[in-house]
Amino acid sequence: MGLIDSADPMSNRCFDLIMSESEPIGDIRDPDSLDPISLGFMCGIEIHQQLSSGKLHSRQPGVLYDGTEDQIQNPPRATAKRRLRAARGESGIIDVAARFEEMRNRSFTYLQTPNSGLIELDEAPPLQIDPDALDTTLHISAMFNAAPVKNIQTMRKTVVDGSNTSGFQRTSLIATGGRFEVDDVEIGISVICLEEDSARRLGEETTDRGTEVTYSLDRLGIPLVEIATEPDIASPEHAKSVSSFLGRRLRDTRSVRRGLGSIRQDLNVSIACGDRVEIKGCQDLGWIPRIIRSEMARQIHFYRLSNTLRTNHNFPLLSSDRRMDDSSLEASIREDVHRIIPGRVQDISEIMDGVESEMITSAMSTGSSVMVLALPGLAGHLGTKERDANGAQLPRLGRELSGAAKRAGVHGIIHSDELPAYGLEIDDVDSIRTRLSLENSDAFAICIAPSWQAELALGAVAERARMAFLRIPQEVRNVVIRKGQPDDGTTMPMRPLPGGARMYPETDVPPVIVRDEHWAEILGNLPMSQDERLNRLKDTELSEDQCKQLLSRELDDVFFKSHLTPTKAWASLLLVHESVEPSVLSTVLTVRENGGITREGIESAIEHFADMKEISSSEVEAYAEENGLVPADVGDLESIVESIVLERLDFVKERGMGAMGPLMGIVMGACPGVDGKEVSAVLRTVIQRHSA
Repeated sequence: MGLIDSADPMSNRCFDLIMSESEPIGDIRDPDSLDPISLGFMCGIEIHQQLSSGKLHSRQPGVLYDGTEDQIQNPPRATAKRRLRAARGESGIIDVAARFEEMRNRSFTYLQTPNSGLIELDEAPPLQIDPDALDTTLHISAMFNAAPVKNIQTMRKTVVDGSNTSGFQRTSLIATGGRFEVDDVEIGISVICLEEDSARRLGEETTDRGTEVTYSLDRLGIPLVEIATEPDIASPEHAKSVSSFLGRRLRDTRSVRRGLGSIRQDLNVSIACGDRVEIKGCQDLGWIPRIIRSEMARQIHFYRLSNTLRTNHNFPLLSSDRRMDDSSLEASIREDVHRIIPGRVQDISEIMDGVESEMITSAMSTGSSVMVLALPGLAGHLGTKERDANGAQLPRLGRELSGAAKRAGVHGIIHSDELPAYGLEIDDVDSIRTRLSLENSDAFAICIAPSWQAELALGAVAERARMAFLRIPQEVRNVVIRKGQPDDGTTMPMRPLPGGARMYPETDVPPVIVRDEHWAEILGNLPMSQDERLNRLKDTELSEDQCKQLLSRELDDVFFKSHLTPTKAWASLLLVHESVEPSVLSTVLTVRENGGITREGIESAIEHFADMKEISSSEVEAYAEENGLVPADVGDLESIVESIVLERLDFVKERGMGAMGPLMGIVMGACPGVDGKEVSAVLRTVIQRHSA
């Protein structure tokens, strides 16, 4: 979330439903059957939308340079390297998410693009908030009935995953307390913020010294408006409707960017027996219900698993409602679990030497070690791959452990519940169990990587395994993506949920005062809604299809701005030549209406001037003259048509209006450059007169 993330609205807000102590009902193999109301479902959405102004604090253009690292570096551009450390926030505490990122032993390389300068490199102080971006955000605040803060203080939000060269993201609280309605349900807005977008990740490489991540600086600093709703969403399907509504209203401003990646939705989801998680990577609205239902199933599964493990160790069971948790009791159990799973990592490379596993022998030949972690009491609880009714992977502890390991940069782990496999035979498994002195009830996890990285990964696995005895952790998760699309709607752990400790004031940017007269001006100039825009178009002579296309392509303002006639011709040019500057199209059409170029010459002229930003009427007229596209001066067109018809009067009387086609070509040949529409009208009149 934005500036107010020290409190957890998901846990502090009372459930609408008074939850009983009965166990959560639902078959996780059929997520669509899970009932949100009986499970104490809560959900809020965070929308992050790029604005179309320049960068927020540097006045650089907000341009993205598509392509791979090699393409962006052709021609070669300057690079910068960083290692980032977590800083203490205003409270003097290092944020938990920032501390985790610092442990990952990563360095960062930044590619400087043409729209990135000293500010993006953190070599110069930032400029004041871009006024266009601020006005757009204030308009958005007014559209959602939110109240602006009087004194906008830019803050630094600690981010040490490398996506910012400075180790923090600049963000400003703009408004609070908004509301809107979707499907007869009122949704509250907690905060509306304006912040910098992050650098764009291009790739990473793991070496024996650590992980090196490469970023492009083109996206860094592009303004993002963030809207965080209250947890008022009624169901997974309602979440989709809310996201769609928010996206449409943001586009109504005509000041937001369009295209893939320009808008992102984060989902804050919980059920009573689980806890709040923030799910990132929900770009496809159609996947939102499935992603949420998969998360509901995951929370039920790990609640049930936790109580199974507690029963095995004679611990008090978790309540089906997290509000009933006893913090001192949970802290005591956490200490006991640390003793059960001490987390000691051992190197077993020597006993793996000579195994039949090509994966292990290949990795060891390049210098990797085979490290193992004992997981006492977890045999049979890590799980194997199974699918639910929608084809998604069912939740299992082994996958969560693998996700924790991957945060250290490894490809994953091998755990004992899935062995023998991967070329390891039962004798190899027995050797490992003997080496670790394991009981039949104990499990283990293997990681194959450089020793420093394998130890870090298995340390994360141990901590995640301990969490299996507890309420699921509050954390940030990301949707599993495969080939650019959600894989099956499931998620993997990303990082701990950040808190307020990561925020502190940005002393290089002076506060902005929102004066009453400024806010009054904002309120007096609110963007039109989609319905208002469509009604405005319907008042013209355009067809319904043209109206809808102009609206969907956000060309209606351009259409009305020019005041060109005829209306249908202007709309057609805008729709057919969307990539050409509207000023170029309007100039060509104006010359045509003034008789400076033939109707047939319009397309030729547009193609000729397509790459230009602006042209004059004289340039179009000169082009028409040079290319023989000026309408011919044929004097009295009607007399010429009359003579042609009289010469073929018998043919005309025989064919009647059927003579139109053959005679059109003859008249056009006699009057080169004359508008065909005008010729057709005159010819029709003359034929009708003589064929009567």
